[in-house]
Amino acid sequence: MFNLAIFLITLVLTVRFFRKDGAWNAERGKKAFRFFTVQSNVLCAVSALLMCLFPDVHAVWLVKYAGTAAVCVTMLTVLFYLGPVYGYKKLLSGSDLFMHLITPLLALVSFAVFEKRGLSFSEALWGLAPVILYGALYMYRVVFCPKNTPEKAWEDFYGFNQSGKYYLSAAAMVAGTFLICLGLMALQNL
Repeated sequence: MFNLAIFLITLVLTVRFFRKDGAWNAERGKKAFRFFTVQSNVLCAVSALLMCLFPDVHAVWLVKYAGTAAVCVTMLTVLFYLGPVYGYKKLLSGSDLFMHLITPLLALVSFAVFEKRGLSFSEALWGLAPVILYGALYMYRVVFCPKNTPEKAWEDFYGFNQSGKYYLSAAAMVAGTFLICLGLMALQNL
């Protein structure tokens, strides 16, 4: 039930990203996928659908774990970093309420309560993959993208390169994600 809800909510919201003024708008949808929020929620939704279809496949369960870790990163980043900077009202209303809070909580409860199988330390490290991959992309697009390709550069919408200190933000995000992974491992192994 939780997994189906995660999938359906995210599907509806993702389709809405590709709509503008009642018409299909691929550019708007493409722009939405710049954000880790969208990528992490889509990963979690796909993994939730796979759990509905193949609940006993261990590899599927590990993908669900990685998706759950990713949306937990999204939720905690909003609650403890972006919320104080940009305001909770903006980040916890409309579709953002679902992507920043509701679907991450659904994924967390689903994984920690109804999908308990025990998680080893080496398996827990898989939860770092989405943040490391997205972090490399974000760092390239914000910091290292060649100046002669402005169409590929992104603005620093998360503020992770303030004063050129992207390396501190990268270290903090990986360390924070590692702690989230350890927390999920602990919940699995209770």
